Amino acid sequence: MSRSIRQRRAEDAAAPSSTHCPGPSGDPLQRGTRRSFMRMGIAGFASLSLPGMLRLRAASPTAQQAKTAVIMVWQPGGCSHIDTYDPKPLAGTEYRGPFGRIATKVPGMQFTELLPRQAAIADKFTVLRSMHQTAGGHPAGSMQLLSGDSDTRDKPKPRLPDWMSVANYLRSNDPAGNDPERRNPLPRYVGINPPTQYNGPAYLGDAYSPFAVTGDPNSPDFVVPNIGLTDSHQVRRLNRRVDLRQKLDDLSRAFDEYGQAGTLDEFESQAMALLTNPETKQAFDLSQEDDATRDRYGRNTWGQQLLLARRLVEAGVEVLTSSLRGPLCGRVQNWDDHAVNHHVFDALRFRAAAYDQAVTALIEDIHERGLQDRVLVVVTGEFGRTPKISHQPSTGAGNASAPAGTQQPGRDHWPRAFSNLWAGGGIQPGQCIGATDRRGEDVIERHCGPGDFLATLYHHLGIDASNVFLEDFNGRPTPIVDHGRPIKELMRST
Repeated sequence: MSRSIRQRRAEDAAAPSSTHCPGPSGDPLQRGTRRSFMRMGIAGFASLSLPGMLRLRAASPTAQQAKTAVIMVWQPGGCSHIDTYDPKPLAGTEYRGPFGRIATKVPGMQFTELLPRQAAIADKFTVLRSMHQTAGGHPAGSMQLLSGDSDTRDKPKPRLPDWMSVANYLRSNDPAGNDPERRNPLPRYVGINPPTQYNGPAYLGDAYSPFAVTGDPNSPDFVVPNIGLTDSHQVRRLNRRVDLRQKLDDLSRAFDEYGQAGTLDEFESQAMALLTNPETKQAFDLSQEDDATRDRYGRNTWGQQLLLARRLVEAGVEVLTSSLRGPLCGRVQNWDDHAVNHHVFDALRFRAAAYDQAVTALIEDIHERGLQDRVLVVVTGEFGRTPKISHQPSTGAGNASAPAGTQQPGRDHWPRAFSNLWAGGGIQPGQCIGATDRRGEDVIERHCGPGDFLATLYHHLGIDASNVFLEDFNGRPTPIVDHGRPIKELMRST
């Protein structure tokens, strides 16, 4: 546990007991009347969905450009490792699939023919072929990998906060190692069409969720609401809301045992900066990129999502997630390539070009712009797909799926072995870590589980996961990583 968090808890414990009524969100550091009245005082402004987020930054703003950042590219449903990063040419036809193998820029490492662009820059990233977990469902699998929850049962809501929310929480509340001069109005944690179905902040509270950017960044009319307002009438309306809140301050201060109501001025000031600062608006404005760069990423949803991700981390966002889902995936709009959903091989062909181009452009851009030490990129889904091909009737026609009733091949959920890709973060690129057996069914070399995955991400962000505990809904200290260590091959090179 970091020293500053212990100090904050000691201060809370020393406060009068009457102020420790649990708030509705179960916030482990801000319980009771302080949080309630801060919410009340800012109610007139909260419809913008910004001050609540900014309020939680006040404890420890970081440098204008954070020392470290992570971009996680999420493949919802799980990508077939055998058909991409871990081909199995010696397996039987019922396993290996139809795709040929191609050499990469790293001697001895091969991908399938679906990924020619990534193969050509394989010296700029590392492939981990030995990830595994124990949950076969999408909810439990996502919760295992993103939060470390070892439960194999699917649950409607996460029990533990995901690593993104934890990182946001710790950097917002622990000033250790952070630059107190940060004046960057951008959120610490942004999700561009983020993965939110099976993960979230759990007991940390919704304030540590991402600032979510939704929609299609490739659309000509794409805008991010409430960012960089320049219309004078809108700005005047915001100012009137602030004036109204200030009048309510006198009432809230009368009940504010912690004396925190006065800090609302600072929170609203930051929110106003986010709303009206032209530099903030520019960070989200893809038209600032030249045509060649936009073309390089691909003029489609995924390409422009990852270009926007690069823009935002370069501008100071510290945790960025982007989910590759939607029409580019095929009929069911995700990577869940059961035969009832997709013809698995048609689906992989259908999405391969956009995926290969966007990820390649992001990795190249990170290196060319000098961000390869500061920014870590990880590309993964919650699990892989079954090595053995199944055949079932389609449930409907569409992209990558035959008409209903047509027998087609698919691959099902497979948590026992899968691959993910890592780039930047100061790690040594051009590696292939771990191995699976000849069919791709099980890990046989360098086993890595969810705890190792999480510890590696935290390590890059400067968080010692082995020594950080957070209080859950019941006030019990809970480790942010229960079992696992940073994957040494993916740790920053010295």
